[in-house]
Amino acid sequence: MRVIAGEHKGRQLKAVTGKSTRPTTDKVKEAVYQIMGPFFQGGAVLDLFAGSGSLGIEALSRGMDSAVFVDKHPKAVQTIYANLKMLKLEEQAEVFRADAYRAIQAAAKRGLEFDLILLDPPFRKVDYEKLLHEIIRLRLIAPTGIVYCEHDPADVLSELHTGFTLLRQEDYGGSIAVTIYRKN
Repeated sequence: MRVIAGEHKGRQLKAVTGKSTRPTTDKVKEAVYQIMGPFFQGGAVLDLFAGSGSLGIEALSRGMDSAVFVDKHPKAVQTIYANLKMLKLEEQAEVFRADAYRAIQAAAKRGLEFDLILLDPPFRKVDYEKLLHEIIRLRLIAPTGIVYCEHDPADVLSELHTGFTLLRQEDYGGSIAVTIYRKN
């Protein structure tokens, strides 16, 4: 697992030990960032269910100003800290060990707004419709913000969702599917 492009291109990232996470492959990361925007001119990213933090770190490497990483597993949080330290990105990032719904409530109380929200939960453990509804209700997404959803291909996410326009849906080899929305 490595950073695909930007300031930290080619740098290796640590993976979370054990089988509790499913890292996004380099091939998928490269493809989806070409869709979402190969490079960013600043902005904030929320990496919810962050695992190793590789998706959020990729966004920082490609030009995002700041990132908030959230995962409820202690090993994942340790791995995120290690990856951020290795790349000297600690000043641009906050890391929280929390449940996703608690984390977005806390972000809303702080008045945070994100240009990119990355959702890569354990497959079949999260109701995407409910989570997307909460993101809109809590006003966490910037006016032209993007939400990335990585999911099991058997889970078909709606093409129509209040507050979002579908940008793209792709199946990457039968084991991973991606749905990308832009805020209306």
